[in-house]
Amino acid sequence: MTVNEQTALNNDTVWACVKLISETVSTLPLGLYERKRDGTREPATDHRLYDLLHNEPNSHMSAVSFWQAAVLSLLLWGNAYAEIERIGGRIVSLEFLDPARVSVRRDRTGALEYRYTDYDTTQRVIARDRMFHIRAFSLDGEIGVSAIQYGYNSIGSAMATDKASDETFKNASRASGIVSMDHAFTPGQRDDVRAHVKKVDAEGGVYVLEKGAGFTSLKFSPADAELLASRSFSVETICRWFRVPPVMIGHGDKQSSWPTSTEAQGALFLRYVLRSLISRIEQEIRRTLLTPAERTRYFAEFAIEGLLRGDSAARSAFYSTALQNGWMSRNEVRRLENLPPAEGGDILTVQSNMMPITMIGTAAPQATTVRDALKQWLEIGILEQT
Repeated sequence: MTVNEQTALNNDTVWACVKLISETVSTLPLGLYERKRDGTREPATDHRLYDLLHNEPNSHMSAVSFWQAAVLSLLLWGNAYAEIERIGGRIVSLEFLDPARVSVRRDRTGALEYRYTDYDTTQRVIARDRMFHIRAFSLDGEIGVSAIQYGYNSIGSAMATDKASDETFKNASRASGIVSMDHAFTPGQRDDVRAHVKKVDAEGGVYVLEKGAGFTSLKFSPADAELLASRSFSVETICRWFRVPPVMIGHGDKQSSWPTSTEAQGALFLRYVLRSLISRIEQEIRRTLLTPAERTRYFAEFAIEGLLRGDSAARSAFYSTALQNGWMSRNEVRRLENLPPAEGGDILTVQSNMMPITMIGTAAPQATTVRDALKQWLEIGILEQT
C-alpha cells in the first residue's frame, strides 16, 4: 500500500485521531498575557501579537483555521511552518506554509536553511528569523519526525485490511449458497437454478428445487471473522501512534477503562494527549515571536479551563469551596460562568460559622466594619491575638 500524509487520511482511524486533536487544540482560546510585579497577570490586549494569536494570524485565515492547520501539520508531518511578515520590524502576519513544500537543510555555517516551493514551482529561501517553526516529537531537537512515516507499516496494514474487506464482502465476491444434485445439470437447467436462487435472494420466499437437489447456504466463515478482528486491532494500533484512547473516536467496548465522567475524560485527554502539543506551541511563540526583552514580561497561553469543566453539580461544589475559603471572589466565579459581574462581588469572603462548642446558642456579634467584627471575636475568645 502507498502510505503518505495524504493517503493515510483515507483511513478512518487516522482521520478521526488527527481531526479530534487538531479541532480541540484550535478551538481553545490562545491569549497573550503580561506578568505584573505582584505575581498577577492580565491580557496584553495592547500588544501587537495579541490580535494575531487570538483572532486573525493573517488576512485569509481565522485563528481557529490557522492553529488547526498547524496542529494537523504536527501530527502528520511532524513539523508546522509559518512565514513571519514584518513591516518596520513589527510582526504583521503569520503566513501558513504547506509542510509538504518545505525542505530543511543546513548551510555552510551549520545553520538551518528553509526552502519553500511556491505553487508556481518557484523555490525560494526563507531566512531563519522569518520562519515560525513548531516541532513535534524530535530525535535531534531541530526537526520533528512524522508519525505517518514511522508508522507506515501499521497504517499500511490497516489500509490493506480495509481493501481486503471491501473485496471480500462486496456483492459480486460471495456466492449466496451451493445447489447440489446427484446428476449433472444441462446448461439450461443450471441457468434456471441460478435465476431462481437469485430471485429468492432478492425478493425473499422459499427455494423450490427438483429431482433431489439440495441448497446449502454459505455462512460467515472463520476467515471472515478473523478479518473483522484484524480491522478492530488496526484501530487500536493506529490510536497508539497518536496516543488517542480508542473510545474517544467511537471505538470501545464494555471493558474500556477510560473514565466515564466528563471532567475525568477532559483531564486525562489534556494530560496525555494535548499537553505536549500545547506546550510546544506556547514555547515556540515565546522563543520566536517575542523579543528577548519581552520574554520576561509577556507569555502566550491556551485557556484550558473548558476541557476541565465538570457537570453542574461538580462545578457548584468547586465554586462553593472556593468562595467559602476565600481564594475566589463571586465575580471571578461569574466570569467563569460567562455571567456579568455583580456589584460588590470582588470581595473575598470566608465561612465564619466555626465557633467553640461553648458558644452555641449565643447571639452572634453585630458589627458594621471588619475591624469591629474582629475586635468582638477577640473579646469573646473565638479568635486569638497574633
